[in-house]
Amino acid sequence: MEIFDSHTHINSHEFDNDIPDVIERAKALDVTEMLVIGYDDDSRKKLQEIIQEYPHIYGAVGCHPEDALNYNAEYEQELRKYLELEKFVAVGEIGLDYYHDSPKKVQHEVFEKQIALAQELNLPISVHNRDAFEDCYAILKNMNIQKNGGIMHSFNGDAIWAEKFLDLGMELSYSGVVTFKSAKDVQESMMMTPLEHMLVETDAPYLTPMPYRNRMNEPAMTRYTLEFIAEKRGISSEELAEITRKNTERVLKINE
Repeated sequence: MEIFDSHTHINSHEFDNDIPDVIERAKALDVTEMLVIGYDDDSRKKLQEIIQEYPHIYGAVGCHPEDALNYNAEYEQELRKYLELEKFVAVGEIGLDYYHDSPKKVQHEVFEKQIALAQELNLPISVHNRDAFEDCYAILKNMNIQKNGGIMHSFNGDAIWAEKFLDLGMELSYSGVVTFKSAKDVQESMMMTPLEHMLVETDAPYLTPMPYRNRMNEPAMTRYTLEFIAEKRGISSEELAEITRKNTERVLKINE
């Protein structure tokens, strides 16, 4: 069995000096591929080191909506520098976050500029959406993202929103949130998501799946989210691992 963690942050400070062990623990639980997200200068540099050393780890870089006020031409040029390198396969995570105090208008502008950058470079996007479903959907629809598509990272909406984003050509990635007893809407979305458009992730070091919710998350724990979904969908973990791995490789254009 080979599992692809479609969104993780092993380049964050929580994993300083622990990356080789993190990767070995992931392999022990059959998590063999990862998409690691670079979200600031330090994490982008660390990400470049990681993907150069490990053959089945890939990178995405982008300006998180919390950081939207810092986005300018120089910032975009820095992103472009990485995105033109081998094994950087997506622009992300980008999107909208209305939980934190970042001006909505600025977030919209930065989101649109990065979608345009992804389209120029023929890359998919990894989308962060928190408390902003209507605006996130409207921007994605207006920007015609179907050509390169993308991933709704840690999808946390209900079945109605799941269908709307699927209709745009987005893939839905499920994190440990789907295992939470309180996440009934997310579980309903997971049940109706076509398997050919489903991905799995950790968002490590956050969103640890049950029954390990009080521990720091890491890529190995993608296994538990995948097993939870497989049981609910009535298929084997091995089958779901193959489906979600191939889906992730397809949207990220890996092995084309």
